[in-house]
Amino acid sequence: MTDTGESTITVHGTVAAGFENVREEFAAVLAADHTEPGGQLAVYHHGRPVVDLWAGEGMAGDSLPAVYSSTKGAAHLVVALLVQDGVIDPDRTVASYWPEFAAEGKGGLTARELISHRAGLIWADGGFTVEELADDRVVAGRLAGQRPYWTPGTEYGYHALVIGALTGEVVRRVTGRSIQEIFEERVRAPYGLDFHLGLPEELEPRYVPIRPGVATPEQAAESAANPIDLDSLMAVAFGFASDPPLDMVALANTRAVRALGPASVGGVGSARGLAGMYAAAISEVDGRAPLLQPGTLAEIGRVRWTGTDVVTAEVDAFAFGFEASRAHYPALGEGAFGHSGAAGSQAYADPANGVAYGYTRRRFALPGGAAPENERLSAAVGEAVAKL
Repeated sequence: MTDTGESTITVHGTVAAGFENVREEFAAVLAADHTEPGGQLAVYHHGRPVVDLWAGEGMAGDSLPAVYSSTKGAAHLVVALLVQDGVIDPDRTVASYWPEFAAEGKGGLTARELISHRAGLIWADGGFTVEELADDRVVAGRLAGQRPYWTPGTEYGYHALVIGALTGEVVRRVTGRSIQEIFEERVRAPYGLDFHLGLPEELEPRYVPIRPGVATPEQAAESAANPIDLDSLMAVAFGFASDPPLDMVALANTRAVRALGPASVGGVGSARGLAGMYAAAISEVDGRAPLLQPGTLAEIGRVRWTGTDVVTAEVDAFAFGFEASRAHYPALGEGAFGHSGAAGSQAYADPANGVAYGYTRRRFALPGGAAPENERLSAAVGEAVAKL
């Protein structure tokens, strides 16, 4: 391992021999970010930590920023484990597990279609407060009787703030326990992961508040020229059409959200925690067998949908609840899966190459979703692995 530093921004942490280029790229992308840069990067290779870096004011290796939708990776890992156990059959209807869900023409939707963002339940009439969004049971209860925004099963549309509550209610009806409880018992605690769906009060001093993004003049001009259409599905799904509009920064910075850890967006963790979770999913770690068996990995990594998302209007690719990561990072192998987060975080597993990757930021990367530097960082990791 090698200690690190950079003249324009101090980079802390270590890299294994052969991964020096990743350290250099991490320093370069943060030095190029003039919006108070700060982030963490962690990488495992075949279950062994090979990159552990951090930089920025107030950011340490064990800092715990909010990771927004990277939380969905943890939630859907729990679902994958229950499918692997034979506890959930993805081709059974949701209503067979959760009878109230059948209201308003949703009775034929399967669990596979639900986790694949095809339910059309992107929001509830009247919207949600931040306090309501913190509680998955409240969200699920409201959505059970909600009329869908499209015929269930016919379209793909990102259920940004509610998918974890929906799949979580299926988990609860089958097991009697929440996604958060199962994640803690089967994933976080056994591996000592610094990634929490429900941040304990005693860890609050390590929380790094998320800061709003800083728009470039070009981004500000684009936003002014093309304001969000409040009648669009995107405005509905992200709470922008609510009164008052949902404040995404305030959402993560609310203690109730961190305490309850809603399975769509409420996770709090370090890059180490994110990468460690995906390493545990695909590799032997500390003498423990991989959480997911080869057949399960093949199922959850298989691309099940590609096209234009009817909510975000973006071209995307999704696997079984996870983003199909190779569509965004071509250096990854077939079957790579993971999930990004609104503030810029990214985390994924690349089983073909034995790589698990985690990245966090303390400030929103605009316009949203995975920060663009993940492309450079992922490419650098791929180059290092290819040379081993």
